Amino acid sequence: MVCSVLEEMRIRSLGVIDDAVVELSPGFTAVTGETGAGKTMVVTSLGLLLGGRADPALVRIGADKAVVEGRIAVPAGASAVVRAEEAGAELDDGALLISRTVSAEGRSRAHLGGRSVPVGLLAELADDLVAVHGQTDQQGLLKLSRQRQALDRYAGDTVAVPLTKYTEAYRRLRAVATELEEITTRARERAQEADLLRYGLDEVAAVEPRAGEDTELAEEAERLGHAEALSSAATAAHAALAGNPEDPEGIDASTLVAGAHRALEAVRSHDPALAALADRIGEIGILLGDVAGELAGYADDLDADPLRLSAVEERRAALTALTRKYGEDVNAVLAWAEQSATRLTELDGDDERLGELTAERDALRTELGGLAQALTDARTGAAERFAAAVTAELASLAMPHARVSFAIRQTEDPEGVEVGGRAVAYGPSGVDEVELLLAPHPGAPPRPIAKGASGGELSRVMLAVEVVFAGTDPVPTYLFDEVDAGVGGKAAVEIGRRLAKLARTAQVVVVTHLPQVAAFADRQLLVEKTNDGSVTRSGVKVLEGEERIRELSRMLAGQEDSETARAHAEELLETARTDR
Repeated sequence: MVCSVLEEMRIRSLGVIDDAVVELSPGFTAVTGETGAGKTMVVTSLGLLLGGRADPALVRIGADKAVVEGRIAVPAGASAVVRAEEAGAELDDGALLISRTVSAEGRSRAHLGGRSVPVGLLAELADDLVAVHGQTDQQGLLKLSRQRQALDRYAGDTVAVPLTKYTEAYRRLRAVATELEEITTRARERAQEADLLRYGLDEVAAVEPRAGEDTELAEEAERLGHAEALSSAATAAHAALAGNPEDPEGIDASTLVAGAHRALEAVRSHDPALAALADRIGEIGILLGDVAGELAGYADDLDADPLRLSAVEERRAALTALTRKYGEDVNAVLAWAEQSATRLTELDGDDERLGELTAERDALRTELGGLAQALTDARTGAAERFAAAVTAELASLAMPHARVSFAIRQTEDPEGVEVGGRAVAYGPSGVDEVELLLAPHPGAPPRPIAKGASGGELSRVMLAVEVVFAGTDPVPTYLFDEVDAGVGGKAAVEIGRRLAKLARTAQVVVVTHLPQVAAFADRQLLVEKTNDGSVTRSGVKVLEGEERIRELSRMLAGQEDSETARAHAEELLETARTDR
């Protein structure tokens, strides 16, 4: 199976590292060096590449920014490749190039395949590429929520399927409960709102406005208020166009136009241009006659009735009373009335809705109880398998008598859901409290690992959990920082042996201070400072042959040239080679 491989990282101006390149390979790589030499910066750098939090304190003193660049070979079609290509990233000869920059002011930028991307995208890719484990992860394993997540991750679809159904029902129940609470607690407010809406709708219904009526009445009021002036103007205009019967000798426009038309008609046959002008004058005469007729009709129809004007003003006043309260004009008032009627229907239906929601809530609580029971059953079965697998791994980590188990329990709550005949507290992940227990030796009662495990035991429990995960939910690359903390002697050898086994199917990078662990590595990298206290490009190198023996001797006895330490180092390397 072709897996992703972290091939190389370049680190600049990060912590004690000035400019260094970390060359990695498939299999098991151990990173060693003196305390404070910068080994942990390897883990920190990878964390930045995978979307970790950017801390400006990491920037080397005197530098304006820290830069970490990584190259990860990824098989074609992998989910990480698909997601990267969706973001516009391009592969470089089958590898993803990732870059992260952190400024001394705290600004952070990320690049993927030559494209600027959100830091969150790097975190998404990390889930499919690398599992990073350090001291903080060991402490995280002490949290009950993390223990439940670990169990669920191991169980896979056995838990994921019922958990999905449970989560959907839980969300619906929360939504129904929220709506019920709103209707119940706001009953008085909603009743007051309904009364106000009902009063307003009654006011509008009493007036019975029509769409656009206020505009029409404004125009009519303007016309009625100036009826005498309008009538005089229309009469005078009519007389100018068609003549005044009381002044038969007067000259009007129609008469003049008719005379002009007759004058041209007499000679139109002699010139087409003049004939055309005669036709246009004839059209003017017709238009004048039409306008004169409409003016006469307007004057006859004009109503100067003061009673009508009073009725119009009274109607306008009634409409104005509505527009002052419910809208800027009558159309807006009608829109408000339509919306308010809909809202009133909703408010008046609260009692009915309350009954519907109550019934739905009760049905959902019953359904949720059944789903919670199915989820508990699935977790219980998975817990037995998970505990057995981790216990078997601990036997290979110099804890042959240790036993791991899970306590799965619920908390009674009268307001909870009914599971197994009891009302228990529930949450978005079910009703179960999952706790990992450890009995380190026969006769010892199982105790929570937070209380029953030493630092070294906790490191081995975490490694055992990760090895079990590797068989069910593999990750291409594992990076462990001080996973061997608090461990020594035979246990350290067993940890090295187990890491080597894990490296058969995945890339494993371990920052370690134990020679027993480093000896099992396929490749050993040494991080060392220069005289000025910095780590340069030449400060991270691959150890082979005599150099590796000298470094293991230093790790064993603090002396590179101790014959006893050298002999022990050679023995460790030989033992590791034989085991591999």
